Amino acid sequence: MTGDLSRRTVLEGAAASVAALAVPMPAWADAPTHAQMLWYRQPATAWTEALPVGNGRLGAMVFGGTTSERLQLNEDTLWTGGPYDPVNPAAHAALPEVRRLIDAGAFAEAQVLANARLMGVPKTQMAYQPFCDLLLAMPGTDPVESYRRSLDLDTAVATTSFTAGGTRFRREVFAALGDQVIAVHLTADRPFDIQIGLQSPHPDATVQASGTTLTLTGRNGDRAGVAGRLRFAGRAGVSTTGGSIIVEGDRLHVRGARAVTVLVALATSYRRYDDVGGDPDAATRTTLDSAMRRGIAAIRADTVAAHRLMFRRVTLDLGRTAIADRPTDERVRANDAGADPALVALYFDYGRYLLIASSRAGSQPATLQGIWNDQVKPPWESKYTVNINTEMNYWPAQVTALPECVAPLVQMVRELAETGARTARDMYGARGWVCHHNTDLWRATAPIDGAQWGLWPTGGAWLCTHLWEHYDYGRDLALLRSVYPLMRGAALFFLDTLQVDAATGALVTNPSLSPENVHPKGASICAGPAMDQQILRDLFDQVGQAAKLLGTDAAFAAEVAAARARLAPDRIGKGGQLQEWLQDWDADAPEPRHRHVSHLYGLFPSDQIDLDRTPALAAAARRSLELRGDESTGWATAWRANLWARLRDGDHAHRILAFLLGPARTYANLFDAHPPFQIDGNFGGTRAIAEMLMQSRGDEILLLPAMPRAWPSGSITGLRARGRCTVDVRWHDGVLAEAVVRTDRAGRRRVGLGAHHIDVDLKPGKVLRLRGPELVPLFSQHPAFGT
Repeated sequence: MTGDLSRRTVLEGAAASVAALAVPMPAWADAPTHAQMLWYRQPATAWTEALPVGNGRLGAMVFGGTTSERLQLNEDTLWTGGPYDPVNPAAHAALPEVRRLIDAGAFAEAQVLANARLMGVPKTQMAYQPFCDLLLAMPGTDPVESYRRSLDLDTAVATTSFTAGGTRFRREVFAALGDQVIAVHLTADRPFDIQIGLQSPHPDATVQASGTTLTLTGRNGDRAGVAGRLRFAGRAGVSTTGGSIIVEGDRLHVRGARAVTVLVALATSYRRYDDVGGDPDAATRTTLDSAMRRGIAAIRADTVAAHRLMFRRVTLDLGRTAIADRPTDERVRANDAGADPALVALYFDYGRYLLIASSRAGSQPATLQGIWNDQVKPPWESKYTVNINTEMNYWPAQVTALPECVAPLVQMVRELAETGARTARDMYGARGWVCHHNTDLWRATAPIDGAQWGLWPTGGAWLCTHLWEHYDYGRDLALLRSVYPLMRGAALFFLDTLQVDAATGALVTNPSLSPENVHPKGASICAGPAMDQQILRDLFDQVGQAAKLLGTDAAFAAEVAAARARLAPDRIGKGGQLQEWLQDWDADAPEPRHRHVSHLYGLFPSDQIDLDRTPALAAAARRSLELRGDESTGWATAWRANLWARLRDGDHAHRILAFLLGPARTYANLFDAHPPFQIDGNFGGTRAIAEMLMQSRGDEILLLPAMPRAWPSGSITGLRARGRCTVDVRWHDGVLAEAVVRTDRAGRRRVGLGAHHIDVDLKPGKVLRLRGPELVPLFSQHPAFGT
């Protein structure tokens, strides 16, 4: 950029705006307009204070400056590198020796050899990239009064309003789904001037201004020896009510307007993981021309309507106290979720909002940071870590009625099955497909980082359990038929690669590890960690059920069932804990409070371990949780809250949730703090709140299974249960007042509340109403409470 419009100028302007806001706020600025809103009395000066908008493919972080505004922009296919195959050509020959060393108990030696011969080339993956900044500058508008910055979760619109120099300004920003643009609309009650520019962090990018349009073009960067193969283009079109638009170098200057609209289209040449032949210049031109013809009013109306269609499916009310009238950052700093139940509800709504904004049909899945990233070297490359984080991103999707958001994940698994088949063949000499603990835009599936982290072959298997979940909540056989080959391929890989444990005769994974945790024998890699056995029990069971439902593949299903019967079982160690490894090593592990709780996968997200059906294993899981501790990184804290909810200890789950929502694990904009920012904690926290109020397994629904005393009265509507059911629950003074269960698929269901349960035949058009703690059933045609 030339002249005075730069990111530094914008940040300095934002800081100056904050200083200028040291004035009394009017009454209207002291409360949110409704409960589903984040709001602040000052502009953002840090990225984790800015407010996110997104449409799945495009994202923007809105800082809300006054004299200067910055919108940091992302497009979900701008990554470093290009198509590549990272499988180490030495891996297949070295694999038998690594296995032999593990069988001999020479774990450290095995890990050294694995690091030398099995790891991918390169030993890292590609990084998600920022696209550019949209920068707005207005001449001298201090002093500023009546400032307010907000994000309305119900409309998906970020708004900044303030008075400066006697003029009232209002700025709205949103990400349009159908029109595929980031939209900015500025209005004032007097004519105003504004300068508009684009700025890229990529060294080869150029910006040109012509007429009413800014055009940015460039190429992505190389990484770790993988050449950048993408071209990218961005266009910003400007229109005004009144005034004029003048080209000044690589910027546009608007003078004397009463309203200004800026629409931004972004694209790369990415078509799929092995095709970079797209035309981003033509794509952005077509997108922008279409959006400019439609106009801001129609774009906004359609965006809000499309968002509400999904967002309004679920409502949560946990009560409200006076603290809820304070700005969002002050509520986080107060660090008292027990006294602010409305903050918990806001966090729940925010998680659903973020999933809608970062994962939609046709987009890439949500990364470690969703769709938002401002760094060319982001933490952990802001990629897909599939030993917990990517899966956690989608934990709330089904139960909080956002199944459409899973579509990008399903598509990624389809592509991983293609690249993973190559890895299975060349690295393991196996059929089927495999994915280790990370992947990226190019669907790399080889192990990376180091054997102590990356030599974990079960990532693809875990992702396949999400395919089953997607089916199980909606019971759509056409969907199941389309994903069954992916599940089958993942199971086939393990039929070819499972090894026999010499001591027990059980089938185990080898080599593998309990994600990222070092055992007391000087290494991470081992054979048959508990998590692998649990994931494979789910995968094998789900493949068998799918084959039966589809009336196909009986011989393969029988083979899978036979292997499943030989998997090593869960074991209880000498300390009463659930063993993390085949051996009883837990007490001597170097990190007894390790962030991962991988061996508790069987408790959550799986339901293999259950208080009713496997009480001894549930007690062992509880002991493991006690030993691991409650406070950890953001996402790990969220996982612990879900685990305690599965143990039906609502008060314990709430204590962990309160820590998650406090300033140690939540930034001012409610982003989760690992730290640094990782979005998985937001999604895990959202699922934990739902899990405390309703759980389902098979055809059973549990009402208020882990309700804490901190939420004595409240209601939730629209939750989804497995078996294509929708559940509403209302409670008062800690007691169920009413529950409503409905379905459009006939079937028998069991509904439970504490020690009570009833079995009912549900039918489309008939609403099951349950009153009081004894679950008195009534059937009616009326879906609403109290009718």
